[in-house]
Amino acid sequence: MSRTRRSPTPDQACIEAEGQARAAAAEIGRPEWVGERIEAQVEGDRLVTHLFACLDPAYPGWHYAVTVVRASRAKHVTVNESVLLPGPEALLPPEWLPWKERLRPGDLGVGDLLPSPEDDERLMPGYAQVFAGNEADEDGHDKQMVWELGLGRARVLSESGREAAAERWYTGESGPDSPIANAAPGKCSTCGFMTPLAGEFRQMFGVCANEFAPDDGKVVSLDHGCGAHSEAEVPVTQTEPLTPVVDEMGYDALVFDEETEPVEHDTTDRELVALGSPTEPKP
Repeated sequence: MSRTRRSPTPDQACIEAEGQARAAAAEIGRPEWVGERIEAQVEGDRLVTHLFACLDPAYPGWHYAVTVVRASRAKHVTVNESVLLPGPEALLPPEWLPWKERLRPGDLGVGDLLPSPEDDERLMPGYAQVFAGNEADEDGHDKQMVWELGLGRARVLSESGREAAAERWYTGESGPDSPIANAAPGKCSTCGFMTPLAGEFRQMFGVCANEFAPDDGKVVSLDHGCGAHSEAEVPVTQTEPLTPVVDEMGYDALVFDEETEPVEHDTTDRELVALGSPTEPKP
């Protein structure tokens, strides 16, 4: 016969110990932060947990949980523990992640160490060979070994590592879709300051060597560009001659005719003197 687990019997003394549980909750917080009792949960024989609403503005949705207990054949109830627990609508921190998964570019500082695991998919042995069957043929030799031969490194970039780096560089600020590349007068592939990379990256990327360029010392794609292109020319602007400005506010406008004398418009005697004309009319 299998034994069935019986439900604990509610202890009336523990359930009625609301005031004692509230005082214990106030000790871990503040009296004004302990709200109304939400419920009393029967945890076991003579073991009850009182839940109080938390009014602390820093913990919305949380509640105080105070567990009280009464010993067998004892008359007094004692407090077992008092904690602050999150409720269904509590504001919780994000799920904890290992430091390797939390690490972001730029987090590594001076003196920090970032060891690469043995199974890092971005790396592979520097002298690995791929065998086709029992013998290594010409197509079976690993191409990466040819590129890295003689450099003395235990591990080099794997195909996955190269693809991840190429995608990161090409879609970043040093790729062809950045605003500065769209406004550039030419591509990096035609710039004299661009130094191609070695290996398979040579087909798509190089390093900028122009100290005045924003990407100096950085990896750029061949179809990237900036205003510091080696063949950039200053646009020549044609300036038109300015029309002279004639001040007609203090002088009279004279209209000349080929056969007649100059005609003066609305000229007073004082203005004629200023123009060098006699004040008396001619006979």
